[in-house]
Amino acid sequence: MTQQPCHDLPTLFQQLGLPSAEEDIARFVATHRPLAPGVVLSEASFWTPAQSDFLCTGIADDAEWAEVVDRLSQMLR
Repeated sequence: MTQQPCHDLPTLFQQLGLPSAEEDIARFVATHRPLAPGVVLSEASFWTPAQSDFLCTGIADDAEWAEVVDRLSQMLR
């Protein structure tokens, strides 16, 4: 039985081209929360087009990112 790779928040932040140390992630969340109700994470105004595209298509095409992206979404709400 093959286990899918597990992604974490630092890996997600690296993929997004953002600083990925624990304090950097905490600062990002503190700066960008709360995300307005009804706003899809990938459509938030603070993403670059490339970041938004990664979040949107990454979930649709690559389910292994879904859990960590959902976690970030919850942290921002």
